[in-house]
Amino acid sequence: MKTLLLAAATATLLSGAAVWADDDGDGDDDAAPAAATAPAGPAAAAPAPARPAAKLPGMRTIEVGAAGLMERSNRTDLDPIKLTAGALQSAGTYKLHSGGYYRIEISSDGTQEQAIEAPGLFRNVWLNEVVINEVEVRPLGLDSIEWDDAGKARISFVAITPGTYEMRIRGTTGDTQKATFIIE
Repeated sequence: MKTLLLAAATATLLSGAAVWADDDGDGDDDAAPAAATAPAGPAAAAPAPARPAAKLPGMRTIEVGAAGLMERSNRTDLDPIKLTAGALQSAGTYKLHSGGYYRIEISSDGTQEQAIEAPGLFRNVWLNEVVINEVEVRPLGLDSIEWDDAGKARISFVAITPGTYEMRIRGTTGDTQKATFIIE
């Protein structure tokens, strides 16, 4: 019985593969013969000129180079965040575009041991790297970063999921202890 079911499943998959390859349903795969029988020379039809894409208000164009989206020219450096005893000094609200490549530096002056947390933000971006004291870390995920002494961390990421997210000093609720990130 298992052999019969396996044979039936294989036949179904193979017939499905034939249908996938035969996109016009006439029983043969036209891709290779069409290329071989296409007219050549000046009588051949010229391809239609490419139309420029319509640019919507507020949209930006990302040039994809050898490094793709991660091309340095596509990166936006955000205003830094500074941690001092009980306060998070930032630009306030950071407006990001989904699909944009960003880098932000977070530093602590060492006046107090403290951590920042941003689980919502970190779960809705793709983290490229976190550089701590010139050591590059490529994490699969991140919840928080803690400073025992003075130091800095530089985070580069691609914004993914639209929404409003907070980065704050762990365990605090005040407005002077957070930065807001809006991904549009």
